[in-house]
Amino acid sequence: MHITEGVLSAPVLALGAATAATGLWLGLRRLEEDRLVLAAALAAVFFIGSLIHVPLGPSSVHLLLNGLAGLLLGWIAFPVIFVGLLLQALLFQFGGLLVLGVNTTAVALPAVLCGLILRPLLARGGKPALVAGMLAGSGAVLGTALLAATALALTDQGFLVAAKLVVLAHLPVAAIEGAVAVFVVGFLGQTRPDLLTCALPTATQGGAPC
Repeated sequence: MHITEGVLSAPVLALGAATAATGLWLGLRRLEEDRLVLAAALAAVFFIGSLIHVPLGPSSVHLLLNGLAGLLLGWIAFPVIFVGLLLQALLFQFGGLLVLGVNTTAVALPAVLCGLILRPLLARGGKPALVAGMLAGSGAVLGTALLAATALALTDQGFLVAAKLVVLAHLPVAAIEGAVAVFVVGFLGQTRPDLLTCALPTATQGGAPC
């Protein structure tokens, strides 16, 4: 999801930047060494997946795969998605630097919320884990579309039509990502079930769970 530069109002940009900064702070606090490889892999997947995009007015439609990041990494999804969006803005001029906070919030916040809500279901394994994958994959995309549409609508009522189109255009994307997430969760459940559960730190280790 890339909202372009010069579209959003200053208050919306400020709110997005503040929310993204908070999410980055929480995510970096939880980014421990044993999660670096997974975080880097998901950042690469997000970067590549969202490069193939279709322009749609002041925004665009493309695969996000943010639900998987939120499900597997929790708050760490914020720095993962931020890095992907930053590189896309610098290398390919997708989105922009001024709107980076809003774009990061729109993509990462729904992913984190889906992860926090669905992780207990994921930890049960089997069919419940597959259901968690489907809901996270689809739900995070729909949440991103709604946040992007809200940012446009709050900026100018003239963007209401574009905001509605953003949501409608992401309905098939949500279905596709739900199916992809089910496949990935099922594969990890058979090959690397440890990746489906965040390791809770002990009292001696300190830190915070993802």
